[in-house]
Amino acid sequence: MPVNTASGKVHYQLHDTIAIIFVDNPPVNALSKQVRQELQQQISRFQTDEKAQIAILIGKGKANGFIAGADVSEFGKSPQAPFLPDIVALIEDTPKIIIAAMADFTLGGGLEIALAADYRLAHIDGKFGFPEVTLGVIPGAGGTQKLPRLVGIKKALELITSGKQFTATQAHQLGVVDRITDAPDLQMVAIDFAKEILQENYPRKLISQLPPPVVESADIFTQYQQKLQKTAFGQVAQLQAIKAIQISSEKNVADGMKAERQLFLELLQTPQRAGLVHAFFAENRLKKIPELKQVTVPLINNVAVIGGGTMGCAIATCLLLNGFTVIVVEQDDEAVATANKRIADLLDTSVARGKIDAEKRDILLNKQLQKTSDYQQIADVDLVIEAVFEDMKIKQEIFALLDKICKKDAILATNTSYLDINKIARSTNRASQIIGLHFFSPAHIMKLLEVIIPDEATPQTIAMGFAFAKKIRKIAVRSGVCDGFIGNRILAKLRDEAHMMVLAGADLYQVDKALIAFGFPMGVFATGDLAGLDIQWAQRKRKMQIQPSTPTLADFPDRICENGWFGQKTGRGYYLYQAGSKQGIPDDEVRAIIDAERQAKNIIVKTFTDQEIIDCYLAAMINEAANIVADGIATRPSDIDMVMIAGYGFPRYRGGPLHYADTIGLNNIVSMIHNNHQQPAKLLEKLAQEKKLFDSLNEK
Repeated sequence: MPVNTASGKVHYQLHDTIAIIFVDNPPVNALSKQVRQELQQQISRFQTDEKAQIAILIGKGKANGFIAGADVSEFGKSPQAPFLPDIVALIEDTPKIIIAAMADFTLGGGLEIALAADYRLAHIDGKFGFPEVTLGVIPGAGGTQKLPRLVGIKKALELITSGKQFTATQAHQLGVVDRITDAPDLQMVAIDFAKEILQENYPRKLISQLPPPVVESADIFTQYQQKLQKTAFGQVAQLQAIKAIQISSEKNVADGMKAERQLFLELLQTPQRAGLVHAFFAENRLKKIPELKQVTVPLINNVAVIGGGTMGCAIATCLLLNGFTVIVVEQDDEAVATANKRIADLLDTSVARGKIDAEKRDILLNKQLQKTSDYQQIADVDLVIEAVFEDMKIKQEIFALLDKICKKDAILATNTSYLDINKIARSTNRASQIIGLHFFSPAHIMKLLEVIIPDEATPQTIAMGFAFAKKIRKIAVRSGVCDGFIGNRILAKLRDEAHMMVLAGADLYQVDKALIAFGFPMGVFATGDLAGLDIQWAQRKRKMQIQPSTPTLADFPDRICENGWFGQKTGRGYYLYQAGSKQGIPDDEVRAIIDAERQAKNIIVKTFTDQEIIDCYLAAMINEAANIVADGIATRPSDIDMVMIAGYGFPRYRGGPLHYADTIGLNNIVSMIHNNHQQPAKLLEKLAQEKKLFDSLNEK
């Protein structure tokens, strides 16, 4: 009979001569201070328990999940004893054998604890990894020293600097785990393994006793540095990880862990760590959807997409890849055939990228996808997503038709980027079942989804929107209704600011270079070329029709469009594009158009430093974001941070614009806005005067 003793987070149980130490800190068994303290106590107890000959360290709860890493809420605080390296050392110094039995997620510090054990048993569904670089740090309890000894320098560089997860099967092939099992009761398999070890008198087997890993090539570390300076531009944790892994090839484990720990503690103090941890919690806050608790969310099995253009087909592809049956509706047979070809091409790309195989593509294309020009074919679908041209009249006509055709409980969604969804909803007799689902291009790749809540949407409709977003694996951000919602409303201000800087004397191409140096993947003008300048042009015309008295800040974007230069698709926009190339080069004719406007408006030009460009651009972004929070369009400031990170390329390691504002000081932002001869948002001024941060508004 097992003997049970329990503590708050870690439990000790004796099965004859086998001690079982359970970690019980739901939902993911994070290594909080309390867990570390109790692990220390229970492992020490095992050391002195004369009846216990061997121990199993295992998670308690869902599928005996192991330890999914550190308690991220402790990041940014002074580390408190016992430290994770203390637990690792205690495990290794225990004279009796310890088995780590792992299921679900074994990540970060959890994997470091497992690597301290003598033997590792994993459930076949388990996932492993060192995700620390995604939080701005490196493994700090031996991960960079022990993994290379098991998998080699090259594989360790790949896994640790990317933070990507790997499967139990891969872990077994790499030698990270000794055995894998598909048995449902991991504890019983672990007990049998422990009995086998005792019966066969297996020896202790510590990674720390292995020799340093062999360096495959003399320049491997330099090569990885050069690679990461491109793929992880501006980030420091990845480069420090390379340094730590290099140390593993030069020192014994004990000395290597001391050096690793010092690098880890230095990274804890960096702004990048703070920004990435902020982004981590910002993403988690998005999951707080009160409506999901209020109602039963209806199942959505089949979806119709209205419109087989670029966006509609990308949305359809996203749905297919996530298990939905999809009907694409176009206006005639020719358009249907074109849409089918677009989706087939997108699925072929997914095959080429290894996301699906050819057999799966054929099933999606031939069994899960239907195409039609007959609206009656979608009468029984659960959800309709409209993705036609940005024209209010056209959308209202389509929604009026859908209202008549679709079943009474169907939800109707629009993918509009700017238009008033309340007006679209009022074109139906089911305004309570209308919602906005604003995908970002390309919709089958981009993770962001703005869920737009019109005035009459019911809790059930709202809950459906977020449940659907989760099913298609999107980062869903709640937004109220306004022109451009959250992201595009800010983007419109940023374009205006960029245009004004260029007219004032900044070189257009210098603006883009400064933004890239800050950490954006592309500059604002190159991004416009990628999206299509004709789309922005149509949007400006629409605004002028609605508000004809609105002053035009700059004319050169319209002059460029009047020449038929719409960006990459026409081979010319703000940049010139050589045949087959997506890399633009500066265009002196564009500069001439800008110079002509400066002269016509008698503008006295000035020079801009890169920092002045960044200051102007970010001040405009932060100011409009503050207005969006004050208007109630965004639920909280961190939601805007996630929109700009996930949808607009704001560098995640800087935490988003409002976290960045908190970092450099709100009074400084107010001064920047005044220097630009603009009016600071009232909320921004209020927070600055009260010496508060945007972060003070995040716990909603």
